[in-house]
Amino acid sequence: MKKFLMNEEGQGMVEYGLIIALVAVVVIAGITLIGTNANTLFGNIAGSLTGGGE
Repeated sequence: MKKFLMNEEGQGMVEYGLIIALVAVVVIAGITLIGTNANTLFGNIAGSLTGGGE
């Protein structure tokens, strides 16, 4: 029983899993933010191009 409680392999795998999950959340949030900003930027550019010729 003591040997089972001292085994840290499972704990290490859980820690790696948590790190990967955290990195995934940060990456998804960053891509979402960049995508929203890029959409607004391109919308403003398109508006300027179509409205500038009048």
